[in-house]
Amino acid sequence: MPTSQPSSPPTPSAPPDRPAAANGLTLAAADKFIRYYSELLNYASATGDTAPMLSSSEAGCENCKSYAKFVQQANASNGLLQGDYLERVTDIPELYRGENGRLGGSATVAIGAYTSKQSAGASPINLKAAKYTREFALSAQGGNWVMYEMKLVKQ
Repeated sequence: MPTSQPSSPPTPSAPPDRPAAANGLTLAAADKFIRYYSELLNYASATGDTAPMLSSSEAGCENCKSYAKFVQQANASNGLLQGDYLERVTDIPELYRGENGRLGGSATVAIGAYTSKQSAGASPINLKAAKYTREFALSAQGGNWVMYEMKLVKQ
């Protein structure tokens, strides 16, 4: 008996605004920025529009560029991403100041079950709901945190 995929969330009409609490270079601002950045990733996954996410990322963030390349190709708006693909940050248990003014840490992220395809004619890849740890480093840019590098590790 085939299992049905949950319906995809509605496509947002505009990228999320950076909350005022995510401005600045405090640890509290970093916590809010990580949650906001997850919303930017969700927006990119839904629409294929990666400009807002990349503008909140360091130009050299390789995993940011890799994620952007993936969702430009496969996203909910073009029908190649379906189901409960949205990230939900459930906890940010670790934030610490590192070298060169950077900040590091990790966040616990939950993602629901979803299906992804590389092209319209490709076979779907079914992914089960899972929990991940996002390891990240932030850097200061224009008086605010931006994503310096990130990695998602399945728990």
